[in-house]
Amino acid sequence: MEESPVLRNRTSGYTCVGTSKRDQTDRQREDASRTSFTDSSMDAMGLEPSNSDINGPRDAGQDSGVEATSSDSSSAESTGVKPSRKRRVVRDRLMRERSLSECRKRSTKQKHRERSNSEPSVPALGGGLADFLEGSKRVVAGAEDFMMNVLQASWRIVHHHKLPEWLQDNEYLVFGHRLPLNSFRACFKSVFRIHTETGNIWTHLLGMLAFICIATYTLSSRYIDWMWQDITVHSVFFGGAIICLTFSWLFHTVFCHSESVNKLFSKLDYCGIALLTVGSFVPWLYYGFYRYPVAHIVYLVSIIGLGTGCIVVSLFDKFAAPEYRPVRAGLFIALGLTGVIPGFHFVVIEGFQCAVYEFGFLHLILMAILYIGGALMYAFRVPESIYPGRFDIWFQSHQIFHICVILAALVHFRGIQIISHARLTSVRCSLHA
Repeated sequence: MEESPVLRNRTSGYTCVGTSKRDQTDRQREDASRTSFTDSSMDAMGLEPSNSDINGPRDAGQDSGVEATSSDSSSAESTGVKPSRKRRVVRDRLMRERSLSECRKRSTKQKHRERSNSEPSVPALGGGLADFLEGSKRVVAGAEDFMMNVLQASWRIVHHHKLPEWLQDNEYLVFGHRLPLNSFRACFKSVFRIHTETGNIWTHLLGMLAFICIATYTLSSRYIDWMWQDITVHSVFFGGAIICLTFSWLFHTVFCHSESVNKLFSKLDYCGIALLTVGSFVPWLYYGFYRYPVAHIVYLVSIIGLGTGCIVVSLFDKFAAPEYRPVRAGLFIALGLTGVIPGFHFVVIEGFQCAVYEFGFLHLILMAILYIGGALMYAFRVPESIYPGRFDIWFQSHQIFHICVILAALVHFRGIQIISHARLTSVRCSLHA
């Protein structure tokens, strides 16, 4: 029993089965009709058609992959000559080029059609503003993509939901978090990387260095002119500010080390805030009630007692939990608002105009606004709670709070300089002249 030869046409890609000379003749005519468009091109290339392509069928074993019997082979040899291999190669190449050319033309027409349909009509008014907004969106999107590529290339950072529970402090910061490092060396190396804590670290690290320089210059330049009381109250203020900023940037550096290290340094961070608040009150109470020792002692003991209470509360583990964020902010705001009572007393005994123009009372008010404003943004997590994922790296609420703390401390230092100069030069208001 003879096997049926399977013929595969290389150009069209279909498979057919033929058992007779008539079938082979039909396939030959079909191939000739498909390749007729290549005659002119091949003539231009100097390729003469062969007799096998015009009159005879292809060789069953060499060209079309036919597994033919001896009778089929003899009939094929008797009717024609082997076709030109070069002609077949050229024909296939020309057909592929023609198909690609047609595809390109269709693609180009489709793109032109889509572009003409998608182009919006130019509005009568506000066209320039619309173009500006669209361009701004593209710039922002490009900046976000660039920052994300930098983050992923520079440091191993993860999504918020991949963090362990003790590191999930702010769910509105979506990406850019550090995994637990379990190494102090790795934590301190991350200071020079980009992640969600980079801004928190550097704001207070640079602030600490700035206050060290300011304290060194101030205490060394005024050492001869000041009495020991002046040096002491200024040292308390500078010490509170430097300790607070130091504990803060250290906490944000190593808080991903492990859960135990996180809890320890978070307590130190809260203690530093209390020390800064108390240290800010000491020089102002000393110079504000310079001629009223009883009031000075009462207010000073009160603020030290409240600050100590805040430090004790900060030592509890639950105090550092994310759900107690508003409680923490409220506690430190309340500690700062205790200055309202001595401030009101100061205005009564000195007069509002004298307090403002001679004793720098406006600096005290501005300091309170900065502290309270920063604490409220920290408590309500503004702006990342409004736009989650947009402030993962920069301008998040904690960074704004850090900046407010530094500005408030600088404003307060300027106020201390004004009121200390007024007291030491025996400035007296007309109310007490």
